[in-house]
Amino acid sequence: MSVYAADVENARQLAQAPDGTVFVGSRKAGQVWALRDSDGDGKADQRWQIADSLTLPSGVAYRNGTLYVAAVSRILAWPAILDHLASPPSPQVRYADFPADTHHGWKYLDFLPDGELIVPVGAPCNICDPALPYASIQALDLQTGSLRTLARGVRNSVGFALRPGSDELWFTDNGRDWLGDSHPADELNRLVRAGDHFGYPYIHGGDTPDPEFGKGKSPADYRKPALQIPAHHAPLGMTFYTGSQFPAAYRGNIFIAEHGSWNRSERAGYRVTRVQLDPNGEVTDYQPFVSGWLHASLLGGKYWGRPADVMVAADGSLLISDDSANAIYRVRWQGTK
Repeated sequence: MSVYAADVENARQLAQAPDGTVFVGSRKAGQVWALRDSDGDGKADQRWQIADSLTLPSGVAYRNGTLYVAAVSRILAWPAILDHLASPPSPQVRYADFPADTHHGWKYLDFLPDGELIVPVGAPCNICDPALPYASIQALDLQTGSLRTLARGVRNSVGFALRPGSDELWFTDNGRDWLGDSHPADELNRLVRAGDHFGYPYIHGGDTPDPEFGKGKSPADYRKPALQIPAHHAPLGMTFYTGSQFPAAYRGNIFIAEHGSWNRSERAGYRVTRVQLDPNGEVTDYQPFVSGWLHASLLGGKYWGRPADVMVAADGSLLISDDSANAIYRVRWQGTK
């Protein structure tokens, strides 16, 4: 594990162009960056600021030469961005009608194979029962501006990916706060049918009725998570490993950035975990992959960094963004395969 790039303020979602240029969103910093390792030594030696003073531009995605950035209510676009890194023009506004709430308003982006942009819309609260498009994941047709609901009952997803070889969407979701240190579970979810409901605000973690909104609701009526993640670990970005630099046993595994707790009596999370699936897509194992951002032995637990996203780089290494230590790390396999 090494530092791919330092001093990238509040680094959040990562995206990549075919030439290996890495785009980085932020949340509180309001910035978007482009990074490039031009000499192949595993460290970014070129960087360009694409944007500044945006509102929570956490989500970034790249497709067909265009960089897309989610800034709460707006989807911004920079066409032919690789030709304009040194002097980016003002962005095009491709959509501007998402809710303007900043509570859970930051977003994560990716594309469906047909070109629809996947955009989550978080609940504007810790716990409430808002109307759509809140607490959902939407598919945006960038040509027509129409929305299609992919998943409902999703409190705040800040990470998703398509399972390789399929159109199957997997996503993380952050459980509600203030039900104790150990409840409810955070979630890794698998979308089986468009429009599936994953429980929020009625059922949390697939098995915990909400004390206010869960009366008369049955967990059996909602889609259960593929994996319960310990409460308050705050799973954010995730990816399927599609490279060949790691040993074959890692192919198709899921990596999840667990950002870490903020309201737990003893801090937990602050790690990247690895999830293994069987050929049918059932979870067979879940374990830490990289840890050490949390000094659990200190009073209450002290952290020096918080992983926010994971991405398979062009060379097959794994990049991890850290929005607290303002860094991007590179994990590479060394050894006999």
